[in-house]
Amino acid sequence: MSDELVLVTGGSGFIGAHCILQLLNAGYRVRTTVRSLAREADVRAMLAAGGAAPDAALSFAAADLTSDAGWPEAAAGCDFVLHVASPFPPNVPKHEDDLIVPAREGTLRVLRAARDAGVKRVVLTSSFAAIGYGHAHMDRPFKEEDWTDLHGAGLTAYVKSKTLAERAAWDFLAREGGSPQLAVVNPVGVLGPVLGPDLSASIQIVQRLMDGTVPGSPRLSFGIVDVRDVADLHLRAMTSPAANGQRFLAIAGEFMTFGQIAQLLKERMGPAGKHVPARALPDWMVKLVSIFDPTVRQILPELGRFKEASGEKARRMLGWTPRSNEDAILATAESLVRLGLLKHSRKQARTGLTT
Repeated sequence: MSDELVLVTGGSGFIGAHCILQLLNAGYRVRTTVRSLAREADVRAMLAAGGAAPDAALSFAAADLTSDAGWPEAAAGCDFVLHVASPFPPNVPKHEDDLIVPAREGTLRVLRAARDAGVKRVVLTSSFAAIGYGHAHMDRPFKEEDWTDLHGAGLTAYVKSKTLAERAAWDFLAREGGSPQLAVVNPVGVLGPVLGPDLSASIQIVQRLMDGTVPGSPRLSFGIVDVRDVADLHLRAMTSPAANGQRFLAIAGEFMTFGQIAQLLKERMGPAGKHVPARALPDWMVKLVSIFDPTVRQILPELGRFKEASGEKARRMLGWTPRSNEDAILATAESLVRLGLLKHSRKQARTGLTT
C-alpha cells in the first residue's frame, strides 16, 4: 500500500477511469481532473461499476486543457501524474486547430504544473496515431522509434493532434533538463469493459457492429489492446526506473480486420450478436458514403492498408502481459450488453421483452 498521491487528468474518460481503479486498488491516493465538478457523480458511478469502494481515497479538481486555471492546484502535492486527458470529439472538427491546439497546449499546461509542483514523473497517454501514420508501406512492424510523418498524405486532425502533443512533451522535457521525468504510453485501438454511457470511438465500432447500424465491414484493420492492460502499463511506466524517458507501444497481438472483429462478435455473442453484419463492404461503397459523411471520409486513406506493430518493448522492459485481442473484444461486447448500451437491448428494456 502506498500513501503517494497521483493526479489523473480526464477521470471521466474510458482510460482515465480504469487508471483510477487500478491506482486505488494498489493503495494510492488519487486526485482526478474534470472540466466541471458537476461530473464528480458520473465519475464515481463509473468507478463503482468497476468495483471501487464508495469511500475510496479519491478527490476531484476542476481544470480544462484550454485554460491555465486550476492546474497548479490540481498538481499540488502530487508524486506522479498520469496525463490521460485529450480532446477526441465524436465529429470532425471544423478546423484541425480546434483539436490540435488544446491537445498540445493542454499537455504543456500539465507538464508546467507538474514541474512547478515537484512531481517525480509524468506518464503521458499518447497513441499509435503518433507512430504509424503518414508512411508509405512498411515491411516490418511499427516500433517505438517510429514517428508519424506529419507531411504524409491523408492525416486526420486527431492523428496530428496526438503527434504534435507528444512531440511538444518531449521538447518541453529537453528544455527543462528532464524534470519531471517522462514516460509515454502509445495505445492502439482501446477496447475492454465499459463503465458508463460515454463511449470512446473504439468502443463505438463494436457498438455499431452489434447494433447492425453499419451495413458491413470496410477493408480496415486495427491494433487492439484491452483498457485494463493500458491502465496496467501506465502504472508500470509510472513506477519502473527503466521507464524514464521511454515510449511504450500498447498492443496485444496482430492487427485485426473489421471483418474479423465482426465475425468474432457474430460467432461468440449468441443472440446479442445476431445483428452484426456479415458482408464485406467494397471500397467503392465506402467512398460513395464518404461524399455525404465527413467521418467516413477520414478513413479513406486507410482502406486496404494493413499494418503491424510490436508491443515487445513493454513486455521485455516492464513485464507487461496483455490479454488477447479476442478477450478485449468480447469484454467490450459483454459490457455493452450488461449496461444496456445496445439499441436492441434498450428496446427490450423498454418493452420488457427478452431475446
